[in-house]
Amino acid sequence: MNKKPARRRAVAKKTWHLHCENASSMSEVFAITGERVKAALKRHPKLKGKLKVTLGEDGNIYDKAMRTADFLFGWHFDRKDLPRRAPNLKMIHMHGAGVNHVMPLNWLPKGCVLTNSRGVHGPRAAEYLIMALLMLNNRLPEMVTHQRAARWEQCYASVITGKTLLVIGVGQIGGSAADWAKKFGLKVIGTRRTGKPHPSVDKMYKSRDLRKLLPQADFVMMCVPATDHTKHLLGKKEIGLMRPGTGFINYSRADLVDYEALRKRLVKGELTAILDVFNPEPLPSSSPLWKTPNLIMTPHCSSDDSIHYTPRTLDVVLSNIERIVAGKKPTSVVDPKWQY
Repeated sequence: MNKKPARRRAVAKKTWHLHCENASSMSEVFAITGERVKAALKRHPKLKGKLKVTLGEDGNIYDKAMRTADFLFGWHFDRKDLPRRAPNLKMIHMHGAGVNHVMPLNWLPKGCVLTNSRGVHGPRAAEYLIMALLMLNNRLPEMVTHQRAARWEQCYASVITGKTLLVIGVGQIGGSAADWAKKFGLKVIGTRRTGKPHPSVDKMYKSRDLRKLLPQADFVMMCVPATDHTKHLLGKKEIGLMRPGTGFINYSRADLVDYEALRKRLVKGELTAILDVFNPEPLPSSSPLWKTPNLIMTPHCSSDDSIHYTPRTLDVVLSNIERIVAGKKPTSVVDPKWQY
């Protein structure tokens, strides 16, 4: 007779401690303020009287807070000797989706899980990606190039309906972009590690099929997380497979793409592109990308909603704390193998 798996029991504790670590180097978008925390706690009444929250910045109270913290929320924090310094930690939440800057996870205390903000970017990111797609279809990168040269050159375009979009990395963000693309009548093909179908993707492939897909696309959208497995996923060979006239969008991370190979094709007028991510950031003024034709750059601001991003992330953090207190597993746990 099969036994049902035992349910986890709620963890009995009088008061839990969440420490939020801010970094002064980060934008106001990411500020975990007392006001934002107070508003979030009102949205999570189950934690009333059960959770103590401390706010620090640049390590000013970090050591003291770690002695009793059960949960840590931040982006930049000292990971050295954390098992000894933070003996009670059960969950660390990264204030972002990409976690390659904290890999490998050999610093993570035993029994502590790492969670991230994947999916929180969704609505804002999809809006940006569709904007970029429409800009490429309407040849805005070329028009901007002509404008800078004070050159009157009319760039005519055709409707986007019926054209083909390749989404590399159909996760939550890529899937949201695919949903919008279908509303505009595009044919959508996509790749994901598992090859699992998506309702807005006409045909899904695995990552290994990328080279055969690139020549088919009118637009290529990069939505893959940055990991050890995806560095230069679009190398010189792959960029060379894009047919002339293809529009390219990189929303994810710069290390996924050989930017020098891309730049050479942009200079030749063979491709157009919209890039939101660079390496390093801020991009130095000496970078040739600043003066590259047929390119529009945005300074890594495509998906972080200035009003809603941190409040939504706080909701994820507090929901996971509720789950842990109730003896349940948290969501958005990072897989150390796949690094997302």
